[in-house]
Amino acid sequence: MKLHPLPQQTLDCGHIKLDLSRPQVMGILNVTPDSFSDGGRFTDLSTAITQAESMLIGGASILDIGGESTRPDAMPVSAQEELDRVIPLVEALNQRFDTILSIDTSSPEVFKAAAHAGATIWNDVRALTRPNALTVAAELDLPVILMHMRGEPATMNSLAIYDDVTQDVQNELSIRLEAALAAGVRRENIILDMGFGFAKNTTQSLKLLDELWQLNDLCFPLLMGISRKRVLGEIMGGAAVDERLYAGLAAAMLAVQQGVSIIRTHDVRATVEMLMVYTHVQNEGH
Repeated sequence: MKLHPLPQQTLDCGHIKLDLSRPQVMGILNVTPDSFSDGGRFTDLSTAITQAESMLIGGASILDIGGESTRPDAMPVSAQEELDRVIPLVEALNQRFDTILSIDTSSPEVFKAAAHAGATIWNDVRALTRPNALTVAAELDLPVILMHMRGEPATMNSLAIYDDVTQDVQNELSIRLEAALAAGVRRENIILDMGFGFAKNTTQSLKLLDELWQLNDLCFPLLMGISRKRVLGEIMGGAAVDERLYAGLAAAMLAVQQGVSIIRTHDVRATVEMLMVYTHVQNEGH
């Protein structure tokens, strides 16, 4: 398999510089009642803090906090509801841990408040398409993850029609890149996510996973989030959400071999240990 160099070596996340010369792990922490894997598990503040600490002990470099589910057919929530779910946790984690906090939101209002509370990465599945999102991203001057999606969670599955999924994803990400750069978002702050589970069926997802290396042509760091997603269950004959760990690890390995910088996962410790093997082999082999 062709290996690709990372487009940049560090990402400035407030006072912490994230080293992108080796793959990093982002732990998922959803404080929602309806996320597809962990919905309802961490809605209590103390439980969420305990889970965050466990992921940090397991080796997570980033904690990604979500207050609105974006699973297929999920209904949107108000910005105030997101704020009520997310901000107390950001404040609590920022007081207890010296780590990078990312916010999984499409609301500029929510991210702005989270940034003031200590978050330093904006993870936006809608790639800054909501009103005022581009302006806020440029003003805050913090890293932002632009993800590929078509439509909304309630409509995206009907939009999984591509001429060539990898090329089409690259082209559509390029449009959002151009919009972000034109709005004043610095190149050094942009990360790209190909959007597994968003407007892509199993066949398309597998083709995209095999051809992730092509997205390096965009010359931005890549993030992949395929942890526990439906594509993994389908290729294993209908495996339940909590039975998809090993398939997720295999997908993560394929991704980092093709130049992906950040793996977003529910299963932090297992992913970190897998990447330790990968990193040691890479270092010894050079």
